[in-house]
Amino acid sequence: MVRTMSLLRALLRTVRRVRHTPRLADGLPPDEAILLDAPDSRIGPALVAAAHGEYEPAAKLLATTREAAEWEHRDRYVMRLAVFAYSRGDWLASWLADAPRDPDALIVKTELAIRRAWESPARAERLREIGPLIDAAAEAAPGDPVPWRIALDHARGTHAVHTAFETLWEQAVRRSPHHYGCHVAALRYLSAQWYGSHRECFDFAERAAADAPPGSLMPALPARAAFARMEAEDTFPVRPGSVRPLEEERTEAAADRAIALSAGYPAGDPWPAEVRNLTAYVLVRQGRWTDALEQFRLIGSYATSFPWNRFSDDPLGRFLDAREGVRLRLAAMTPPRARTGRSWLAGH
Repeated sequence: MVRTMSLLRALLRTVRRVRHTPRLADGLPPDEAILLDAPDSRIGPALVAAAHGEYEPAAKLLATTREAAEWEHRDRYVMRLAVFAYSRGDWLASWLADAPRDPDALIVKTELAIRRAWESPARAERLREIGPLIDAAAEAAPGDPVPWRIALDHARGTHAVHTAFETLWEQAVRRSPHHYGCHVAALRYLSAQWYGSHRECFDFAERAAADAPPGSLMPALPARAAFARMEAEDTFPVRPGSVRPLEEERTEAAADRAIALSAGYPAGDPWPAEVRNLTAYVLVRQGRWTDALEQFRLIGSYATSFPWNRFSDDPLGRFLDAREGVRLRLAAMTPPRARTGRSWLAGH
């Protein structure tokens, strides 16, 4: 009898998956259409030009963001250009040779240097060496918060004490009180994996989200805090039942807040793509399969390396596996129905 029931359950799961998985794929692009870290329409041409060794489009784009105080876009484009220069740096070398004091060339050079330092086996030593480079980038563009975001990341890696970090934080928010990148850098410093705790991390994220102006990505910060908690638990597994109920409640609320933020943007919009990928990950970890599937639909073709690269050298593969896993979970949970509305087992 036990074997018969086990077989029956297995048959039911198979029928559910076969019947419902195709329907659950509605609104999801096929695997081959998914792009990892696809550039938006502004940075795309600059990257194409850089691939041909030309820096002028990148220089024009960053100058525009600086002059218009588009700090969120500037930060994102600086990071994208630095990632590109990591393996193709000839265009940046030419730019620096022609304009060694250009604040836009300097900020890309600084971001590239700190990325390389973080990946070095001698990380702390390498990070200390680039301190003057961060100072030069900040002096070249006094109103720009991006050098201060880099300084916050640098401080975390060099084991800066809280008072030193707070001094940098004050400089950052003086330039842009609601800069998302600076808040993410501060949140990392406050995480339990570095120099804070889960409580401090959530406190900071929730306050910042509550004060966020319209159109800001700051409401996603609590989801970042939830992710930091999950990442810490993966590194140092906790005993069953030892997770505090308050942390579970805050994680749930963080996911709800991120869902609300995501709903304010059109489906397939590249701007909130990273926030949506993060939200999908948190929802998957919570077992909120229906909500997670909706985020994957809103993501469309725009997969992002974060957060999937924190757990795999193949972030795109991890994204696709998570998306398929959610579909299969929901398909297995959906009761099979015949056209008449009766169970397929009716009459047997």
